[in-house]
Amino acid sequence: MPGIALVLGAGGSVGHAFHAGVLTALAEVRGWDARQADVIVGTSAGSVVTALLRAGMPPTDLLKRGSRQPLSVEGAAIVRRAGLGPPRRRPPRPRPSGSMASPARLARAARAPWAVTPGSLAAAVLPVGEVPSADIAVPFDNLYGDAWPSRTTLIVAVQLDTGRRVAFGRPGAPPARVSDAVRASCAIPAYFEPVEIDGHRYVDGGVHSTTNADLVAGERPDLVLVSAPMSAARGSLRFDPSSALRRFAGLSLAREVAGLRARGITVVAFQPTARDLDVMVGDALDPAKFAPVSARARETVGQRLARRDVAARLAALG
Repeated sequence: MPGIALVLGAGGSVGHAFHAGVLTALAEVRGWDARQADVIVGTSAGSVVTALLRAGMPPTDLLKRGSRQPLSVEGAAIVRRAGLGPPRRRPPRPRPSGSMASPARLARAARAPWAVTPGSLAAAVLPVGEVPSADIAVPFDNLYGDAWPSRTTLIVAVQLDTGRRVAFGRPGAPPARVSDAVRASCAIPAYFEPVEIDGHRYVDGGVHSTTNADLVAGERPDLVLVSAPMSAARGSLRFDPSSALRRFAGLSLAREVAGLRARGITVVAFQPTARDLDVMVGDALDPAKFAPVSARARETVGQRLARRDVAARLAALG
């Protein structure tokens, strides 16, 4: 039975930075290396971090690389193998054009409205994304080729034309290269072009849920750690353009956590505090936000990890 499951949610470059801060704090305060996780579930930005961890990137080097600090020897070797350059700003979001991305999905929804998730319906109704994403795949082609990590690794995307959530790497899922699975998981609707795998078009796994923590239930881990950049800690939300989305993401995460706890699984979720949100607000794809966001998350999560009640729930980390 797996001991530790790690869930890394969506959130763009800012989400990547939040993950880096969370995992660095866990390494520094608890001495836990996220590469040791028995199960990792990655969605969108979380899929990128997942693939880097499974390739051997030390968690603290995730923060150092994004903040342009010197890497460890081990981390520098991974960066060289991957051919990773410095984080770059993504192309500006194009003005929506064209017809809806998937009339077929709309027709399916009309026939079975009880099975519709709001995100998958929105992805179908929005215009199809046009920004190429091939560059996202290149580092993971270099690191993995056709191989898949030996430890349980799930990368989440959604079939655009059916609304079905797919966890690549799970038994029964379509075969995929890590590079293609990451591209698919990161394919933000109406922004990035959908990614075709095994005859189906895929978009961002955050369309179903920004975390997809429920996927670890069948693994029966002792402890689930969730890094959820797109929701917010209780009492942290104030009005801004992203508050409605954060509230929705928080409700979805709460349902997933309740389901896991109902099975007797300990869950610790790290969500942005009000202090984190002060530096996270704005363009989620802006790499200039990486250093302040990761540093703030490292600080706030480190403070939380020092609390006795949290330490007791993390006993499985050793």
